[in-house]
Amino acid sequence: MTMSEGDLAVAKIHFVRSATIEAKPPPVSMRGAVGWLRENLLSTKFNIILTLLIALLFAWIVPDLVRFLLIDAVWTGADRDACREIVQNRAIGACWPFAFERWPYFVYGSYPIPERWRVDVFFSMLAIGVVWLLWLGAPRRGLVSVYFFVVLPISSFILLTGWKAIGLQPVDTVLWGGILVTIVVAWVGIVVSLPLGILLALGRRSHMPAVRLFSVIFIEFVRGVPLVTVLFMASVMLPLFVPEHLSPDKLLRALIGIALFASAYMAEVVRAGLQAIPKGQFEGAMAVGLGYSQMMRLIVLPQALKITIPNIVNTYIGLFKDTTLVFIVGIFDFLHTVEVSRIDPKWATPVTSTTGYAVAAMFYLVFCYAMSRYARATEARLAKSERR
Repeated sequence: MTMSEGDLAVAKIHFVRSATIEAKPPPVSMRGAVGWLRENLLSTKFNIILTLLIALLFAWIVPDLVRFLLIDAVWTGADRDACREIVQNRAIGACWPFAFERWPYFVYGSYPIPERWRVDVFFSMLAIGVVWLLWLGAPRRGLVSVYFFVVLPISSFILLTGWKAIGLQPVDTVLWGGILVTIVVAWVGIVVSLPLGILLALGRRSHMPAVRLFSVIFIEFVRGVPLVTVLFMASVMLPLFVPEHLSPDKLLRALIGIALFASAYMAEVVRAGLQAIPKGQFEGAMAVGLGYSQMMRLIVLPQALKITIPNIVNTYIGLFKDTTLVFIVGIFDFLHTVEVSRIDPKWATPVTSTTGYAVAAMFYLVFCYAMSRYARATEARLAKSERR
């Protein structure tokens, strides 16, 4: 059978494009600053109204805040006289000489001045450990766990408390204060709460009645009382049941109380992640012959922790801010050093208290915002790896 001229003509027609069309850029309204505004702030009528209200709020607050902290602020001076003057019939702003002079006390508390280099070394070692732990491309990451969870705690304890055998004079924790105490309390609470919270969450889901009962009682009891009560129990009631020579240090008691309190909340966060894992993941792991510990370590927990990253970070941020409650049991944390400094007669002015609280607010904002941003970056990285 031969093809007619019409059939040949139809056969020569190409219905599929052989060359790839170059990608065209999106419309101007969908890219750049305009696109970002349309997508994030002006996508719906509700978002437009909310954006306008927030813009008005910022317009009301930010100018006065900038004026107080920067424009009308006093930057030099030796005492309160520098912060009591009236400039052009207008009250002055923040009294930064007060913050500059009291900053060492904000950082170290009453830690002996000749020994404060030990605190600086501790801060440096902690910063190295945090960067090493969070930097995915860091060298020798296999050793970071040993450094962060073994070397750093032991060396920090020796540095801060002292050891005469190596020439470090003992420093009682009563003299600790300021940012030192805040960082120590938050660090211990964060490091201890996650592994202990995982164990409690697994215990609450355990098929062993004794383990499940203990986990449920511990979690519900601790979550049912405020942190202040836990701190009072650890600092006031615990010595009543322990011989005086065996009674732990006041700071150690607060550390234990905060770590246990945070662990109970972390247990519920982890349990929520475990419940979100499909049942097929457990069945598939058991089908290939994995034991319980291997299944949890390799299959279930990585997925559960990834799901609950926002809640974990939220718990950490709350814990970091809750460290201010240790002053109730007589421990001088950062906020307490600000409280003590603001009543110093040398700096008794109407703006001294506001300046001190502004310094505290900036300190907590920087640390909490950094934790939040890293968590968001981790979520984005994990989501991107899933799409691949």
